[in-house]
Amino acid sequence: MSELAVMPRGNAVAEVEQMVSTDGRNRRAAETRRKVIEAAKAMITETSVAPTVVGVAKRADVSVRSVFQHFGDVESLFVTVVDSVSKDLVVPPETPETLPLAARVDTFTRNMAQLYEQIVPLRVAAGQFVGHPGLIERGLVIQNGLRDAAFRAFDHEFAALSEAEKEALADAIVAALSLDAWVALRRQQNLSFERAVAAWRLTLGALLAHPVMQAAA
Repeated sequence: MSELAVMPRGNAVAEVEQMVSTDGRNRRAAETRRKVIEAAKAMITETSVAPTVVGVAKRADVSVRSVFQHFGDVESLFVTVVDSVSKDLVVPPETPETLPLAARVDTFTRNMAQLYEQIVPLRVAAGQFVGHPGLIERGLVIQNGLRDAAFRAFDHEFAALSEAEKEALADAIVAALSLDAWVALRRQQNLSFERAVAAWRLTLGALLAHPVMQAAA
């Protein structure tokens, strides 16, 4: 027999009402949090600027106090938005190792560009929080992801190198094809998507044709 069945009716009703009330509060809190995150994401996409708490509260149609209750400060809200955007990213497929080198270079650069293009406004806005531990940590995840992807896509080329040469080439690729490098091409140099991809393709091709690679071939 259930606990509610043996409980005096008055107590059972009170318990159920409390459960319903708590569940309702949790749902409202979750909805408020969702609205705040979505409002902040929309504002960053539109402006490439980290929004203020007041601005987010107005856009989400909630109180400023509610925003602070859920996130504490604008920096914590921004990190939460970064995580939310990361979950929504459309990740391009891996570059097939079986393609000729030129095709792999083209596919790899285009895939990285398509991935980064989705988060350019977020990265620009993040400049307002330089040094934030949470953003530094997430930036390292992106950097390590690029490094690992390069090792997989150009496994044949890396295999011909010494360990020191492998690390040097990986360092160069990560620097040349970083998120910040893509932002510079798209926002500072104002290149079109295709021109920026072409620049990356030449850069990566040159790195893989470096004398150290020719000597190892």
